[in-house]
Order: sequence, then structure tokens, then C-alpha cells
Amino acid sequence: MSWWWTGAIGAVKKRQDEQAAAAEPSYQSVALVVGSTGIVGTSLLDILPLADTPGGPWKVYAISRRPLPPWSPAPSPAVTHLHLDLADDAAVADALKPLTDITHVFYVAWAGYATEARNREANSAMLRNVLGVVVPNCPALVHVCLQTGRKHYTGPFDAIGRVPAPDPPFTEDMPRLDCPNFYYDLEDIVFDEVSRRDGAVSWSVHRPTTVFGYSPRSAMNVVGSLCVYAAICRKEGATLRWPGCRVAWEGFSDASDADLIAEHEIWAAVDPFAKNQAFNCSNGDVFKWKHLWPMLAEHFGVEWAGYEGEESRFKLSEAMAGKEAVWQEIVSENELVGTELDEITNWWFVDTMFNIEMEHLDSMNKSKEHGFLGFRNTVNSFNTWIDKMKVFKIVP
Repeated sequence: MSWWWTGAIGAVKKRQDEQAAAAEPSYQSVALVVGSTGIVGTSLLDILPLADTPGGPWKVYAISRRPLPPWSPAPSPAVTHLHLDLADDAAVADALKPLTDITHVFYVAWAGYATEARNREANSAMLRNVLGVVVPNCPALVHVCLQTGRKHYTGPFDAIGRVPAPDPPFTEDMPRLDCPNFYYDLEDIVFDEVSRRDGAVSWSVHRPTTVFGYSPRSAMNVVGSLCVYAAICRKEGATLRWPGCRVAWEGFSDASDADLIAEHEIWAAVDPFAKNQAFNCSNGDVFKWKHLWPMLAEHFGVEWAGYEGEESRFKLSEAMAGKEAVWQEIVSENELVGTELDEITNWWFVDTMFNIEMEHLDSMNKSKEHGFLGFRNTVNSFNTWIDKMKVFKIVP
């Protein structure tokens, strides 16, 4: 069975089995995963050490700003964790200069700020700090993978609806929008840095949409935030109400499974036909939130209500304000991993996503034409990540 069909949901047990039988490790490739505790970084760390992952066996250096959270499973012996503030250029240089054996960079980090100007400045500096060390100091480096996202086509959050966007489905050959966008800056930095190696280092850019995944700390983990919302509704005996607009409720949406994104990035890193290309990365199907909402309610045993008109719209960021004590009661009563409400939720992101008055879908044709045939059933993906949040005792 090909590797992308198996996925990585069972990767932890598989990894433990492989460790038990492992002899002295010998690595074909060495990955630097930047943003390793994020929603896709977590999946990369699950998948890269597996015995059947293309390009392997893989040794992995995992960079995150904070130490591993308490809900993390035991890491593979192939993974070395480094805790590093990417904005500190001196610290980045000190940490990365000794790592001269890196062959592949997977840059899946992101820092969010209130303005796009600050996003551009901060995120550009972080990427330059990493590549400015790795590209000249790693003679075996062959590929840099950059993850951006759907805002390549729609513009940053504060521009959505104000800047004309192309008509979906979005394809990779569409021109950049005429507005500032830190995704464009990051692409240009990658192009500039790899050009210094005269063609020896290739690149790929990956543009997922709304990511369904596990990492509870991720600022973009919509599944995690919705699970917490549902758990609070159950605790308070409240109805799980849809907070957003009619378009998001009734219209078609697409999603990107975090494991699928990781597989997509690994594929592009090792397949010669995928070199120096930008790719969309979604599950390959469409869904409607009106169909997922009852499933979320069923997982938590609550009544639900769908779109009830413009007068009933509300913001989760306002409805969930002051619920910290309620969440601590839920954690205690259900013997969950100790977390703070603001550590594992991002209400403004859910509010933004559920109130975009447009359908935005992409095309996966380019990936398929270049040889990537992986996909996910989004309904199954949604339910699987909820189950994983429960199994790891993040939500009840």
C-alpha cells in the first residue's frame, strides 16, 4: 500500500514498533522542520521518521519557539528538538551553523500580527534568518519547501473583500494580487536564497486552505477551537449555534488535512518532477459546513442550530469571552491535559473564516499532473482529528 494512502494517524504506534526493531540508524536525508509544533509541523514529525517515507530514512531537526507541549507523544530517536526564537538572528545563527548535514528544509512557521506591514517585516526576517545560515553552510542541501496558503489568492485577512480576487477555482498560474502580502515576500526570499547555489538547490511552494489537524497550540487549528466551543456548550447546557454567515454555512468549502499537506511537501522535496514549482494543496473534494456541524454536535452530545438569519450572527470571540473558569472546570472534571483556554483556541480565526462572504475553492490538477495522487475524504478527516483531540485528552 502506497505511503500516502496509509496516512499518519496511526504513525505513533507504527513508529514505536519500528523503534523496537531498529538497529543502528543510517540516514539518507536530513530534514530541518521549522515550526515543528504547528499544525503541519506536527504531522511532518509523525511522517518523516517512518520507514516507508520517500527519501528516507530521515533524520530530523525540529525547531519550535516553545518546548514540546505536555500532550506530545514521545519523539522518535530520529528527531532532535531545538527551541529557538526565529526573530533572534544571533540565536538562529548559533543554533543552525553546526547543523551542516541538512539536506531538506521544510519551512512551516508563521507569526501573526495585527497589520500586514508587521506580518511582512517579522515573517520575512524569520525566514531570512534561517535560510541565510542554512543555504551557504549546508553543502548537501538540495531542497527548500515553503508553506504559505490560500491568502495567496484572496489577499491577507484585512484585504479580503476589498481587493478584487480571481474567480475560483484558484490555480497556481494566477497572477499575484496588487496588494501587500507577506506570502509573496516569503516566496521572493526563497527564490533569492536558493539562487545563490547556482541551481544545486530546488524549491517548492505549498498553498493549503483551511487546515484540519491536531496541534492544539496552532493559531490556525479550527478543529481544536470548535471542539472547545462544543465542550463549553455541553458544560453549560447550551445549543451549539452556528456563528457565521449564510455563504459559509450553505456554500461549498474545501479543506486541507494536515497529514496530506505533510505528504505533499515530502513528495515535492524528493520527486524531481516537482522541483521549482508552486502547488495548491487541498483534500481534493468539497464539503459544506452545514453537513459537518451536526457531526461536531454529535461528538460532544449537544443540540445544534444552523444558520438562522443575519440577525442571529454573532462572534465566537465575544461569546467565549470570560469562559476561562468554565474551561478549567471542564479540564478538571474530565481529567484532561492541563491547558489554558487562550492556549488552545483562536476565536478570531474562526470568526474570520465563518464570515467570508464568498466561496473560495482551488484546483489540485497541477499536483496530479506532476504525479501527486494523494487525497483525503474531508468528512473522515474532520471526524478523525476530533477523535485524536479526544484520545490525547485535550478535549472531553
